[in-house]
Amino acid sequence: MKDLISYDAYEELADYYDRYVDIKPSNAYYERPGTLSLLPDIEGKRVLDAGCGAGWYTKWFIEHGAKRVTSIDFSPNMIKLTKKRSGDKARVFLADLNQPLDQIESQSKDLIVSPLTLHYLKNWETPMREFNRILKNRGRLVFSVHHPFMDYIVFNRDNYFTTELLDDEWNTPDGKVKVQFYRRPLSEILKPLHLNGFVIEKLIEPMPTDEFRKAQPDTYEKWTKRPQFLFIRAQKTTTIK
Repeated sequence: MKDLISYDAYEELADYYDRYVDIKPSNAYYERPGTLSLLPDIEGKRVLDAGCGAGWYTKWFIEHGAKRVTSIDFSPNMIKLTKKRSGDKARVFLADLNQPLDQIESQSKDLIVSPLTLHYLKNWETPMREFNRILKNRGRLVFSVHHPFMDYIVFNRDNYFTTELLDDEWNTPDGKVKVQFYRRPLSEILKPLHLNGFVIEKLIEPMPTDEFRKAQPDTYEKWTKRPQFLFIRAQKTTTIK
């Protein structure tokens, strides 16, 4: 696991996420409203939280009537926090989305949600194929990732069409943390969906909420002019053999 992109960063960031997950503006007032707006009715549904982090979505799914919640992450510290938030009401275990998810049965989920996770993977073929296998017929995948325009502009890249590993540094109350992730053009975000049996139902570039404006007015003004994240809901229409 330690060779995974940003593994050490997220092991270090786990406590920070646990303390701030409910109020961190980029998550609480931007990413989550976007993702939640794309979710179907989850009452009585079987849900996979793919990249559960500190467990906010896992807890939300439980509280909103999901029949069964399975949560996975590559960080042992994040897994511990998700177990703490969910108690015994979710199945939570360590997994690497770069690898087949053999612990999860085929056609066993109605919904897969993957918030701000897939940009840590270079190749999306394996996770998209696995998501197709795990979802029931007509099941849905909802995910958020870095917006390709944002990464291209902020990191001043020469070639928009390149898929490449970027280095970033996040400022936290506990100090600076180095984080790595992959950027890719929009076509390389959409193509793996089409190749693996998904049809895009909705794609959104939402505005930060009014709560975000109150918490970080300067950042709010910037983010109303430049998208930060991209949100997609897709439906499984074909089973990939």
